[in-house]
Amino acid sequence: MKLALRWFGTGFDNITLEQIRQIPGVTGVITTLYDIPAEDAWPLERIRSIKAEVEGFGLEILGVESVNVPDAIKAALPERDLCIENYIKTLERLGTCNIRLVCYNFMPVFDWVRSDLAKPREDGATALAYDQEVIDRIDPMRIFNAMDSGSNGFRLPGWEPERLAHTRELFENYKDVDNEKLFENMVYFLKAVMPTCEKYGIKMAVHPDDPTWSVFGLPRIVTNHENLARLFEAVDSPCNGITLCTGSLGSDPENNLPHIIRSLKEKIHFAHVRNLKYTGLRKFEESAHLSADGSLDIFGIMKAFYDIGFDGPFRPDHGRTIWGEKAMPGYGLFDRALGAAYLNGLWEAISKIDKQKNM
Repeated sequence: MKLALRWFGTGFDNITLEQIRQIPGVTGVITTLYDIPAEDAWPLERIRSIKAEVEGFGLEILGVESVNVPDAIKAALPERDLCIENYIKTLERLGTCNIRLVCYNFMPVFDWVRSDLAKPREDGATALAYDQEVIDRIDPMRIFNAMDSGSNGFRLPGWEPERLAHTRELFENYKDVDNEKLFENMVYFLKAVMPTCEKYGIKMAVHPDDPTWSVFGLPRIVTNHENLARLFEAVDSPCNGITLCTGSLGSDPENNLPHIIRSLKEKIHFAHVRNLKYTGLRKFEESAHLSADGSLDIFGIMKAFYDIGFDGPFRPDHGRTIWGEKAMPGYGLFDRALGAAYLNGLWEAISKIDKQKNM
């Protein structure tokens, strides 16, 4: 595997490349141009600049997360085709710079949603949490204020203030978009970008919906094995795949993660590995990566990745906030570094046991 850490770039992330390079086993970063509006094409010189910056610290860009898909594409607004043209320009420029992995999502209006960005845990840490009963009491037109209030002053990925200032208009755009229509719009988008992806060898890796059920009545379509299999059948290209996020798919206890990993073997282009603890119906809190700290079997998940011969980028995902660190919720340095060490240890143990069996 290629172990990476998500890095939001100089000026947006308080974690430095120098710190990231000191985490054992981490060879690269997953990054983005955080300030480019989703509707615009990324400037080639900006891509070259961030690539040079990362490589200057002995790391490499293992992928981009995310090249955001505008709501105009998701909701099939009149400007959809223009937005797709700009998206293709970005892909071409990434390909020119030898960046071959793009993580994206197709969640309407909101990216990931949580009811608490800093829920206290028994160990004194805080973590992201979700409680459907709390969400049901929130006015969706005011949720940006709720999310922003717990952000520690950081710009949250997927919660860009300039876009969410128009939340009411965004909801209006989706009034006639149900799951089936959203699926059709996703297929339209992917069929348009696949020729460019195939030309440059760029793997498009869709991130599952987080959580995997409808929030505020908005459609969700990247939620389980059945929906993913349907998507890969509809757009049959080796470049069309998934970011296997254990925390997002794992929000639904019915999703058998090791089975999904093994059955989607060739379609997994990228992996986010994290743990969470179920605390009720549609209620969970994020935990340390250690299996015993949550409800997911991280050993079993890593064993499934090993069994399919996965050699793409991995990254520890959301971490707790620990040891007094002031950080972007879910993206502090300390707990993600612990998560990287844990995943490294599991991978080494699994691989060595396998080799011993075959001696």
